[in-house]
Amino acid sequence: MTRKRLVVQIGIGAALLALLAGCSTGTGSTTTSSKKIVIGLSNQTMASTFPVGLAKGAQQEATKLGVKLVVLDSKGDVQKQGSDMQDLIAQKVNGILIVPNSPGPAQAMVDQAVTAKIPVASVHGTVGTGPTDVPYSKLSFTMNESATVLGAEETQLAEKALPTGGQVAIITGAAGFLENTTWTAGFKSGLAAKGGFTIVATQPGDWTPEAGQAACQAILSAHPKVNLFYAISDDMATGCAKAVAAAHSSAKILGNGGSAAGITGIKDGSIYGDVCYKPVDEGAKALDTLYTQITGKTTASHKVLTYNTPAITLANVDQCVAQW
Repeated sequence: MTRKRLVVQIGIGAALLALLAGCSTGTGSTTTSSKKIVIGLSNQTMASTFPVGLAKGAQQEATKLGVKLVVLDSKGDVQKQGSDMQDLIAQKVNGILIVPNSPGPAQAMVDQAVTAKIPVASVHGTVGTGPTDVPYSKLSFTMNESATVLGAEETQLAEKALPTGGQVAIITGAAGFLENTTWTAGFKSGLAAKGGFTIVATQPGDWTPEAGQAACQAILSAHPKVNLFYAISDDMATGCAKAVAAAHSSAKILGNGGSAAGITGIKDGSIYGDVCYKPVDEGAKALDTLYTQITGKTTASHKVLTYNTPAITLANVDQCVAQW
């Protein structure tokens, strides 16, 4: 073979390799595989442990999948979350996860993103004012804890704590939060169906241990024979436990969330039962689900997706490893 012919063949081979490389689309879809996928996370706040856990799980899954995750902290402010969403739209991200501060304003934010042809999914919260068991029509899906399951599990815990029934008080979060209704409705209806339980008081605890303690102190003063408190967050439950101890009451306490504080309370006996939420798992599952839709591996399910949230007492507390 002449030197000139060898050079020509080498040149042809190199050109073919370049052509094949240029035609390769990898395992993703043709519209997203040519560049790194970017997903935005518009978070409620990075100052509270639960949304921090959501971001942690999403980041872990993004790293695993080779996705760039842009996390924006709305600091619990609706207007800032709106600006954050506009920023993500301007960046032309491939998809957005939103942890909404408020259902109504979040709907307008989702509308803007979808108009820009960016798929959006909500996490740990509701978008729009419709039923909580159906995602807002323009969302790809919603990832959330099931209020129906929560109500049933808290009812079962109440039955275990008070087999013959008794007086019950409920500690809700700060005024205006949807969870004050959704996280108590199933519990109330469950107790009514069981019979023997009477809800004697409902008072806000503003999501904090201090306000939870004050609320339970006030209720114990007005209803000293109350047998059970259901606080819809572990922080409020731990505060309530201090009020119960100070009043030398035998009332039992149910929390919600499976946080480190809640698990500690179960282990030391100050909290009777809890429902285990897993924000790290939730954030990871939400990001993975949105990724598979962006890459065309699955289609939008338009469902409320959940995960296992076991009810726990001292007997099975090891089933819940605190993620926040």
